Amino acid sequence: MSSRPRELKAVIFDLDGTLVDTADEFVIVVQALRAEHDREAMDPERIRASVSNGARALVALALDIVEEEPVFEEKRQRLLELYSGVLGSVARPYPGIEGLIAELEERGIGWGISTNKPRAYTEPLLQRLDMRPGPGSVVCPDDVKERKPHPESLYRNCSELGCGPHQAIYVGDHLRDIQAGRRAGMYTIAAAYGYIEPDDDPFSWGASAHARQSTDLLELILG
Repeated sequence: MSSRPRELKAVIFDLDGTLVDTADEFVIVVQALRAEHDREAMDPERIRASVSNGARALVALALDIVEEEPVFEEKRQRLLELYSGVLGSVARPYPGIEGLIAELEERGIGWGISTNKPRAYTEPLLQRLDMRPGPGSVVCPDDVKERKPHPESLYRNCSELGCGPHQAIYVGDHLRDIQAGRRAGMYTIAAAYGYIEPDDDPFSWGASAHARQSTDLLELILG
């Protein structure tokens, strides 16, 4: 397990469930998809817990179907179409995030994003949030050959932010985030406040540290 960088030059965040709370938008989308198939609304918390698993998992959850079914891709495209209609409408940075980013800038520390969210959705979301200062590096799956948990995206972040992995911290709310960070040789923080499945335990992921609340990040990173 890596130790906290002596010379911290960058902090890299996962997007959904770590930097930004986007779950309510996916709740809207999943409920709409269910309504189109004459299904009753489901528990919003069940949807929130699955957001970090991506669109395929949400389609499976919404319609109780598996990827092997012929209609699956059609339903996934419909979910993404619905999401495009609400993207950025209610999503907000988690409490304390904007203050943390401002403090990073004050100290001359860069920040970036490593996400498995496609760029077609990441860029409009960031434009609508208009976070200041903006990230110095945004790496989406479109930009790399291997998605997380492979460390390729984090290496690219570090290159774009002008630092080595040992000079950066990665924060994420999924096991694959922590695995990617560890494989890159980075200090990792598990965002235990994020979108965690009921049967998952972020304290078992092997992260260097854990943030129970988003407001804990300032002390964990800069304290």
